[in-house]
Amino acid sequence: MSKLQELIQELCPNGVEYKPISEVCDILDAQRKPISKSKRIKGNYPYYGANGIQDYIANYIFDGTFLLVGEDGSVINKDNSPVLNWAVGKIWVNNHAHILRAKDSNSLRYVYYALQVQDVSKIVRGTPPKINQENLKNIQIPLPHPEIQEEIIKILDRFAEYAAELQAELQARQKQYECYRDKLLTFNNFEGCCEDIKWCKLSDLGVFYGGLTGKNKNDFTNGNAKFVTYMNVYSNIAIDTDINDMVRIVAGEKQNKIEYGDVVFTGSSETPDECGMSSVMTTQTKDELYLNSFCFGFRLNDRTLLLPDFLKFLFRSEDVRKQIVKTASGVTRFNVSKKRFGEVTIPIPSMEEQQRIVAILDKLETLVNDISEGLPAEIAARRQQYEYYRNKLLSFPKYKLSA
Repeated sequence: MSKLQELIQELCPNGVEYKPISEVCDILDAQRKPISKSKRIKGNYPYYGANGIQDYIANYIFDGTFLLVGEDGSVINKDNSPVLNWAVGKIWVNNHAHILRAKDSNSLRYVYYALQVQDVSKIVRGTPPKINQENLKNIQIPLPHPEIQEEIIKILDRFAEYAAELQAELQARQKQYECYRDKLLTFNNFEGCCEDIKWCKLSDLGVFYGGLTGKNKNDFTNGNAKFVTYMNVYSNIAIDTDINDMVRIVAGEKQNKIEYGDVVFTGSSETPDECGMSSVMTTQTKDELYLNSFCFGFRLNDRTLLLPDFLKFLFRSEDVRKQIVKTASGVTRFNVSKKRFGEVTIPIPSMEEQQRIVAILDKLETLVNDISEGLPAEIAARRQQYEYYRNKLLSFPKYKLSA
């Protein structure tokens, strides 16, 4: 019998008590404060938003150990758990993340792990998705004896440390890939260089179109047609069509559909650096695909000019991203201007050159991102193992009085 099993048998043979987050943690949302990017002074203190560090600035409003829970925007993971960030030291937090501090002798690290197994899909509201403070307060987590909590933390921390080492190595490889990608996709736009390269504004090459309109919450329950979510676009250079995200479309309804070769962009984000993230429809599918209302699409007038697989790399390259970032404006949330977006200029190399670049970058993309091979596969296996043990360790029966 393991030490943990012995502790459970000794300290909570009749199950454990479940308590709401409000009884375990202080929620410090009232002290948060957003700062527009133009007013931030560069410094060494992390500036947090819903999905992590957005910037480093010259001042802070919190000092200690905190658990951040995404409030709106990027608030829910693929497994329906909340987006969490562990923050230590002097930090600034804007109004897109809840900030939690442990009460009394409660273990915040234990709360961090306990929240990872919570399904928050039923409390996420609105568009963009939001977890309000009242719903957060009422999330119930199991609270076994502190000795049991500490043993669980030790086990899961060991998994986390190994995963962090693997992730650091993968990030180093990804930086190498991005550097090589950007070199391949940098065409110097001046006279006498790369004479076979054409340069065109997007507004001259095609048309923009919007996402779903006139939909409410009920339309996304028991839908009959697939739609591409914001996170699908944000997270993938090529649209993932193996999806179960559904929307109700009635006969004769006029909605834009995503077609092969279309480039889809996110329309807004917490920072301009994350606006206009692209994903390309690189596969032919029999399914009709619709687009969420917080993204927009771009369709070439002449689809023979550019390969979809070339576009998936081009629009994520450094030179093009620099132009796209300049199309966004805002204060606490940034929105893309389609008019300015039309001024983005892209290179059109020969079809042979496009094919050459795609062949190279597809191989590199597989090495750093394909979960069926190499280091990504190892990370995926370790993550699966971690999640299995985490779910087992945090599954407690509710306390029952002994007979």
